[in-house]
Amino acid sequence: MSATFALLHPPASPLPPFLSFSRVSHFHSPPPLSTADFWRLTSRRSVPISKTSISTMTNDEENAGTVKKQLSKLFEQSLRITVPSESDVEPLIAACAPKFGDYQCNNAMGLWSRIKNKKDNGFKGPPTIGKVIMENLPPTEMIEKCTLAGPGWIAKNIQKMLIIGIETWAPRLPIKRAVVDFSSPNIAKEMHVGHLRSTIIGDTLARMLEFSNVDVLRRNHVGDWGTQFGMLIEFLFDKFPNWEHASAQAIGDLQEFYKASKKRFDEDPAFKGRAQQAVVRLQGGETSYRRAWAQICEISRNEFNKVYQRLGVQLEEKGESFYNPYIPGVIEQLSNQGLVEESQGARVIHIEGVNIPLIVVKSDGGYNYASTDMAALWYRLNEEKAEWIIYVTDVGQQQHFEMVFSAAKLAGWLPANDNMYPKASHVGFGLVLGEDGKRFRTRNTEVVRLVDLLDEAKNRSKSVLIERGKAAEWTEQELEHTAEAVGYGAVKYADLKNNRLTNYTFNFDQMLNDKGNTAVYLLYAHARICSIIRKSGKDIDELKKTGVLTLDHDDERGLGLHLLQFSEVVEEACTNLLPNVLCEYLYNLSENFTKFYSNCQVVGSAEETSRLLLCEATAVVMRKCFHLLGITPVYKI
Repeated sequence: MSATFALLHPPASPLPPFLSFSRVSHFHSPPPLSTADFWRLTSRRSVPISKTSISTMTNDEENAGTVKKQLSKLFEQSLRITVPSESDVEPLIAACAPKFGDYQCNNAMGLWSRIKNKKDNGFKGPPTIGKVIMENLPPTEMIEKCTLAGPGWIAKNIQKMLIIGIETWAPRLPIKRAVVDFSSPNIAKEMHVGHLRSTIIGDTLARMLEFSNVDVLRRNHVGDWGTQFGMLIEFLFDKFPNWEHASAQAIGDLQEFYKASKKRFDEDPAFKGRAQQAVVRLQGGETSYRRAWAQICEISRNEFNKVYQRLGVQLEEKGESFYNPYIPGVIEQLSNQGLVEESQGARVIHIEGVNIPLIVVKSDGGYNYASTDMAALWYRLNEEKAEWIIYVTDVGQQQHFEMVFSAAKLAGWLPANDNMYPKASHVGFGLVLGEDGKRFRTRNTEVVRLVDLLDEAKNRSKSVLIERGKAAEWTEQELEHTAEAVGYGAVKYADLKNNRLTNYTFNFDQMLNDKGNTAVYLLYAHARICSIIRKSGKDIDELKKTGVLTLDHDDERGLGLHLLQFSEVVEEACTNLLPNVLCEYLYNLSENFTKFYSNCQVVGSAEETSRLLLCEATAVVMRKCFHLLGITPVYKI
């Protein structure tokens, strides 16, 4: 159900006239595992193109895109004629594998989703839309041939994925290395639901980029440096004179320890003075203060790891303290460029269009968040050679990061054009609300402990499984594993399925519901597919080698096309940093499978082998979606 077309004469452009697409595929969408309309552009000869550096890539890409842009103009005219009511639809032109065609258009499926419920739309499905788009193309010497690929092409690509692996469907992004800065709690403070959002969203973004063959540096920028440590260290010395032998159990709840030290700091002027002096000693490198600081950090780190272990999240800690030695050199470099000015005793960078300056050195000579973030950005660009640096924090920090990025552009660290690499992006997210519509807290107004929240999700999930008699059918290990997969997965999916910029209400009953757009429903759907394959009694691995997949029924074709959209959906979710795009795809995939299974008998039918392969392909894609979302699949329920 794709269309192929061939380029008869090259377009007029500054590009060498006979460009072989395969030389520039790195800068475009992935090979033809996407959707509906599919073209071949034939060239007379191939001209090798040298690999470009990241700094010059955008100019070369713009030239290489001249063919793509001219094709887009042609198909834009066709789309306006084909679906005049959908004036906001942009042509989705992408590159594809040469043996199928040089370019493809991915509009037919999306258009059908938009207009299928509208009366008198005149179309019977994506194939008819693709056919009319081709017919409405304006006359051009550019395209030699345009054909519509049928279900056989779709089936072959799906079967190839089953044999070779879903990694062949990974998108190709124009970068090799990225930093994802996420979670980032503060030492000696409890991780709260804001950290939960940052951790879940950041982990999914990292997973999607890693699947897209990007080297991802997962950074936990913990708050482990600053004035509060003088207060904590001095309180530790007072409470435990023999502090070096005091265990974490002796210190007790670190959150309570922090509160008690803060209360003492606010009420005892003498203690406050000692605490302020302790900061100087810590920053000066005195051994006992550094050891006390390290002990407090380690206790906090162990608490954080309880959350990360439950969520299955991997991070490498490079906290504020790591970048502290780099700050003086970065400030000096910015000063030598004339960007740093004196203002009321502080040293600042003025950002055009912003009323407040970016303070990089405080009036007392100390450093702050901006100092650390500028040093961290410099380090990530120059030492770690990152091409895309992504910061996942709440929307309240958006202005701060925009100012940091603007300062980096003034310094020449980042290009002025946000579409060029290297680049930095802030991924903001909204609040988690309680049933009262206010910030999610416990009944006594304390911040919710994330370990307790996750454990409750698991325990609720386990209770439901026991009610369904699974304790008698499964081993205790199976029961625990499934309860964790469903409970933790429910919390993650309830967060990720929302556009990250919006607030959402935390509700255990909703997220653990086995109906609707929930992780529970999707995990059960996957388990049911696995059950269908098991009950067939067939060796699915053997069928992959010997069986043939065909898509003769409309619902088979619909499911097949949706499977092929997986690659472009992941690419869209990566490019726009929106995990909810992948969640929507996964839910729709489950719905498409339900429609197929309701109308197409699998086990015992004449088409059993083919349909079992389609079941397996759906399960494979679902499992990859679960992996990218950080959710553990279950195979029986």
